[in-house]
Amino acid sequence: MTGLHDHLHGLWLPLVTPFRDGALDERSLRRLTRHYSGQAIDGFILGATSGEGMTLRAAELERLVAIVRDEMAAGRRTLPICLGLSGADTSRLKERLDETADWPIDGYLIASPYYVRPSQRGLLAHFEALADHAAWPIALYNIPYRTSVNITNQTLLRLTEHRNIVGLKDCGANREQSIALLRDRPKGFRVLTGEDANYLEALTDGADGGIVLSAHVETATFAAVYADVKRGNHDAAQARWHEVAELTRLLFAEPSPAPAKYWLWRCGLIDSPEVRLPMVEVSSELAAQIDREIERRMKVAA
Repeated sequence: MTGLHDHLHGLWLPLVTPFRDGALDERSLRRLTRHYSGQAIDGFILGATSGEGMTLRAAELERLVAIVRDEMAAGRRTLPICLGLSGADTSRLKERLDETADWPIDGYLIASPYYVRPSQRGLLAHFEALADHAAWPIALYNIPYRTSVNITNQTLLRLTEHRNIVGLKDCGANREQSIALLRDRPKGFRVLTGEDANYLEALTDGADGGIVLSAHVETATFAAVYADVKRGNHDAAQARWHEVAELTRLLFAEPSPAPAKYWLWRCGLIDSPEVRLPMVEVSSELAAQIDREIERRMKVAA
């Protein structure tokens, strides 16, 4: 494939990582890959937040990438893969970049350091050090409600000058900041929203796409929303969005990705809704809500 920059747009799926009896469920992973490779998505994010990447051992993460790439090679379509990485130790992350340099990926999605709350100068130095070191292009991941630090637009615009930093997953939860970045970013720097509930809003504001957990369900509708916005057909986009807006709330009613995994399990795409501690499976109340919504959508489809 060509560089990540050329593919960092449209609808990307942050693929859940299926588990069974505490181990990576390779059979379900192959099933997921086959299914979504045939859908209207533009790339996979592996091992990031939705993929429970912080619970994956290095060998599991490598196996995850290998299986997804192998399953795509056996099919009719190859999609780009971004590997999710996170951590609060720059030196350790540089080691992870070395360890993954020859993996069959197209780039990295790297979150801000969590817990330590570095200054903007610290964030700038951190990401520049990683970008200097990485064998693959990097998309930044700004999610201050998880990391407790916001990458300001001033810092982001400095980082866009680095040849190896090609985009951003924007979970800043600040529309004013997002709009200003979309206005001021250099040509070619890609911005994808990671806020499922604000997907249409972000696309309307000018985002290049979305990294959307909820697109595990009603994938075609999320893709159609993007296509309608890009064509300037905002009425059609709004109508399609109305079909899935409530879904984005339901799938985040409890800590993600447990609700999405329960949904996929109920629909037969994975063999277990298992998550890894400290995540727990959905409550009986939410499970009942999801069951009712699955049944409702099946009746509508019929």
